[in-house]
Amino acid sequence: MIPGTPEKIKEPEQPAFRQNTPAGTTLAENARPVYTGFMSINCGIVGLPNVGKSTIFSALTSAPAEAANYPFCTINPNVGIVDLPDSRLDFLAEKFSPKRKIPATVEFVDIAGLVKGASKGEGLGNQFLANIREVNVIAHVVRCFENPDVIHVNNKVDPADDIETINIELALADLETVNKRLEKAGRAGRLMGKEEQKKSAALVSALEKIRPLLEDGRPARMAALTEAEEEAVADCHLITKKPQLYVCNVDEAGAAKGNAYSETVKKTAAAENAGAVVICGKFEADLAEMDDPAERAAFLGELGLEESGLAVLAREVYRLMGLRTFFTAGEDECRAWTIHAGDTAPKAAGVIHSDFERGFIKAEVYAFQDLVSCGSEAAIKAAGKYRMEGKEYIVQDGDVMFFKFNV
Repeated sequence: MIPGTPEKIKEPEQPAFRQNTPAGTTLAENARPVYTGFMSINCGIVGLPNVGKSTIFSALTSAPAEAANYPFCTINPNVGIVDLPDSRLDFLAEKFSPKRKIPATVEFVDIAGLVKGASKGEGLGNQFLANIREVNVIAHVVRCFENPDVIHVNNKVDPADDIETINIELALADLETVNKRLEKAGRAGRLMGKEEQKKSAALVSALEKIRPLLEDGRPARMAALTEAEEEAVADCHLITKKPQLYVCNVDEAGAAKGNAYSETVKKTAAAENAGAVVICGKFEADLAEMDDPAERAAFLGELGLEESGLAVLAREVYRLMGLRTFFTAGEDECRAWTIHAGDTAPKAAGVIHSDFERGFIKAEVYAFQDLVSCGSEAAIKAAGKYRMEGKEYIVQDGDVMFFKFNV
């Protein structure tokens, strides 16, 4: 606490801020700030039936999701919240010995398997496509293992063909949306004012760039759009415009380095500007049941892994969404907070409390790596690396922050 400043308000109970108010001023009970610490970050898990989506979901979330050896065992989407593994938060907790350690989280949604014809309603496709439209990023699980006991919907393991099936269905669904929007824009154009016509022209231009890609079964995110076109097309909610990550579900033999199937997926991902991670769903499900850290480490070591594939997946989803983490740290709590890349200090403050953004004065900041190298906050200050930042400061990933505000 800075000398001469009043006591901290008690909601939320964590050392994220320092309140500067005139003497005698209090925060009225009916003016309590609105807690806004949870940012909606959700990832939809999609793919053909029987590729391991529900197994991976259950391992990720430690939540039961029906997994069976037949198509469409999942109909309604399962939802689970996953803690984002972060060694930096673990380090802060070791330094400050807080009462609570709260990581950032990602929401995963297990969406039922899509099949050929989904865009026309096959296999309850319309329902499942609607579920996909509601997520921020897509994790496309691809079967990269042989197992005669697990039925493949096409009776063969062929990652390239599986990917093409899903991508075509998603593209066809988007193509229908694009055609409808172009038709609507054409009808309404004559009735618009100049400003509306300008926005409509940007939308039409974007859609005309996207349509040929969709007709070719390729995703809308591959279109080279201007900033104005990106803004105009945003409210179309195109599925193939969402960031996509391919998840190669391999057997245990391929868990550490992948296999020929996963290499095929990686090549496809590179061509689409998408990401790719390798996971053994069966192994991850077994690992998720282990509570003892030493047992988990030994189990990972047996396959030559340093960390869970699911940890890699969660972080990659976080990165794809353009998200960053800053920390608050103290004896009460060490916590990871989620912001978007490029957010300013007041925006970051607002993630904790709406009034922190409204009454923002300054932020006390140091880099996590400076704590590692210097060893303590006192040493950071002595080294001149403890900073005061204002409203224009762009928060960096790994910043440790304390906010000053006045309400």
